Amino acid sequence: MTERHLADSQEPDPSTHKLSGSKTGYTLEEKKVLLNTSKINGINYVPFMDIDLKERFQYALPFSDKDGLLKLSPKQRAEISRWARPEDLHPEPKMVRNSVPDFHCIKQTLISDCSFVASLAVSAQYEKRFSKRIITPIIFPRNRNKEPIYNPFGKYMVKLNINGVNRKVIIDDQLPVDRHGRLLCSYSTQKGELWVSLLEKAYMKVMGGYDFPGSNSNIDLHALTGWIPERISIRPNEPDFNADSIFNMLEKRMYSGHCLGTVATGELSQAQEDRTGLVPTHAYAILNVLTVNGVKLMQLKNPWSHIRWRGNYSELDVAHWTPAMKTALNFDPDSAASFDNGIFWIDFESILHFFDVFYINWNPEIFSYTYCIHQQWSAGQGPAKDVYNMGDNPQYRLTIPGTKSGSLWVHLIRHITDVEDFKNNREFISVLVYKTNGSKVYYPSDPPPFIDGVRINSPHYICKLLLSDTSSRSYTLVVSQYEKSSNIFYTLRAYSTLPFKLEKIVTNYSYCKETSGQWKGESAGGCVNYPTHKSNPCYHLEIGAPGRHSLLIDMKAPKQFQVGFSMICEENSEFGRKTSGAYRSGFVVLELDNVPPGTFSFVPTTFYPNQEGPFIFTIKSSCPVKITQVK
Repeated sequence: MTERHLADSQEPDPSTHKLSGSKTGYTLEEKKVLLNTSKINGINYVPFMDIDLKERFQYALPFSDKDGLLKLSPKQRAEISRWARPEDLHPEPKMVRNSVPDFHCIKQTLISDCSFVASLAVSAQYEKRFSKRIITPIIFPRNRNKEPIYNPFGKYMVKLNINGVNRKVIIDDQLPVDRHGRLLCSYSTQKGELWVSLLEKAYMKVMGGYDFPGSNSNIDLHALTGWIPERISIRPNEPDFNADSIFNMLEKRMYSGHCLGTVATGELSQAQEDRTGLVPTHAYAILNVLTVNGVKLMQLKNPWSHIRWRGNYSELDVAHWTPAMKTALNFDPDSAASFDNGIFWIDFESILHFFDVFYINWNPEIFSYTYCIHQQWSAGQGPAKDVYNMGDNPQYRLTIPGTKSGSLWVHLIRHITDVEDFKNNREFISVLVYKTNGSKVYYPSDPPPFIDGVRINSPHYICKLLLSDTSSRSYTLVVSQYEKSSNIFYTLRAYSTLPFKLEKIVTNYSYCKETSGQWKGESAGGCVNYPTHKSNPCYHLEIGAPGRHSLLIDMKAPKQFQVGFSMICEENSEFGRKTSGAYRSGFVVLELDNVPPGTFSFVPTTFYPNQEGPFIFTIKSSCPVKITQVK
């Protein structure tokens, strides 16, 4: 791949409206991360830069994508007759027929991308309701008014937020049709209108083809808009689930344009499907959230543009549509019953009963400050499970100066480069937050996490800090992963209403030594509570360099043992005796600063005597050290 220079000339990310901190441009490590995760499903999608605004779109012959035709789904393969260009299907193709996209016209067909189509619907509705463009500007070429236009040469460029940054996706306009000339991809029912089909094609290309494994609208909306994804499980029977609070939040925030949302069903029995008209494991666009005459209601759209809810407040409901309700919502059930466009009203109680999860994406403009870091976490760095040792996890110091109240959200994005990972997310990620004054965390539960993040197999994880005038202002963020087995590339972005500083915690030790040993027979002496303690293995650690030094010593042993170690310097009474603290399962660590030169006795122990097994200790230091086993 030809390397493109990622510098300050890059067009700003839509979610980067005001940086917090002094970062300018990308570091060398960040450039490597972004370039390493540019190759997705075998195709390069480089970060979008200012130079891409000069992309060539005119050719002597109709443009054909060098990456070939998209892979079809089984249903499409059974129906396809040919690949056609827009001018083959309509005499006057147009990108957007009536200047503003219309969510009513979006129709899903044979691709399993209901969440993406629902995401298009809520984005289109936002553009119309708030007169602010969020998805049409990502389509190129554009006219002088920066509106996307039909290109008779057949080439388009789409800017999608993938793997931490906006990326450049090139497509042609060849679309699959059946023998009757009907599109087999999603489309607009406005004749000749292209934006729906082309946005879908660009996204499907990144995802490996029209044979799409499925997604959720958190992922899809973030790719389209860069808005912050949040997942809210619908669990009305759990004590910490506050249904009224969620509804009130959605009603207020959607009305203000602060968020977009969809809601998805879980598994439904065949009887439930038939009775309710709902589709199992299906995403619905949330068009409206209202309280009318004391009743909590939502207006939803099925991406299929047909098949509607059959329960309370559907067009079939004769009990709840009082004259007052009809007037308040300007709704005529009889008229609605004559045409099924997939749009319906439903009461919130039925949402709680039949639906599984809300997917909400938040406008980053509600925050005044944002900052991000792109990083790699190598597979060999640290244990596969961080249930005992977090010292090797990526950690960040978060500081929010002052005493003002506000909020700060942390968004972790795991970069995905293979379609199989989209089908079955194998990696579980999270962010844990500790009140540690920004110091490094070694033990998962000491101190207990302030926010104990749940590991989820999604590429997006979000956690929120609400700050009062008495809140702590310094935290440690720890990126966590369950059963790490491969290199992880990720982006960590924070959004805040207050100025803040986010920086990686780096332990700068120039030297590292590793030594192994074992407790066996008489040397399994146990802790100082037992007279056999003196029989434990003993090592001398020698520091010859003048001045003061830093040490980081950790010891690993079988997890069924409670272990620890002690250090003493006979030559320097000022140093005294240092220990690794409370005995712990299989792992302990001791970090020391201001260590004088001298010879130190180092004694590793189990808590109980006669516990036989191996141990490994690692000594990282700011100066050369010598380790010798003395018994």
